[in-house]
Amino acid sequence: FSNLTSADTMTASENNSKADPKAPAADKDALIEERRQYATGTLERAQLAASPFKQFEFWLGEARKAGLIDATSVALTSVDADARPHTRVVLLKQFDDQGFVWFTDQTSDKAQQIAANSAVCMLFFWRELERQVRIEGQAHKVPADVSDEYFYSRPQESRFSAAASKQSSVVANRAVLEAQVQALRDAHPEGDVARPEHWGGYQLVPDYFEFWQGRNDRLHDRFVYRQKTSGETNQENWQIDRLSP
Repeated sequence: FSNLTSADTMTASENNSKADPKAPAADKDALIEERRQYATGTLERAQLAASPFKQFEFWLGEARKAGLIDATSVALTSVDADARPHTRVVLLKQFDDQGFVWFTDQTSDKAQQIAANSAVCMLFFWRELERQVRIEGQAHKVPADVSDEYFYSRPQESRFSAAASKQSSVVANRAVLEAQVQALRDAHPEGDVARPEHWGGYQLVPDYFEFWQGRNDRLHDRFVYRQKTSGETNQENWQIDRLSP
């Protein structure tokens, strides 16, 4: 796998303030006029690599070189047993010509959804480059040794958080979470907390890619890679087509 070295957790400041009932309402009519042109670049068939993995590697490299914040963040969509879709942002951690890997609690909501329906979709959006990449396929758990290698490469505090949290479960308040982490710190003063058996990685094995480059007047460039033979991800097995925007 290609390991990604960006921060392995996304953070956001907590806003404890309440909405001001006296504040003016959003101008809904202004949303109609909210638009801009997309003029950063173009995408032509001759520019595309034969392999979608190589094309992705090139675009991701450009996003990281440009210094984009959270360039490895990706919207991950899964579908539950009732065919209801669920989307959240995760961080891509590894990829190669077999698939794309992220790590999570394997008892979480998304893990249960993947267990019910392994079809998932990833969407990368690099706003500053006016680019999107959509990747669809089937997800499965990675081997335990891959999860071990990544878990023990994480910062110590991140390991404690992962081991203490029961992702997606209801918790009374933040103090409960902090107490669970502190209990683990007390039990493992050397920081040697083990990877929980229920925490690990998933790999999306793709059968469809779409590369989108924004263009002026909404006449965007869109190219798709579809597998010629199902289940084969080698370079020669991809049909490339341009789509209407």
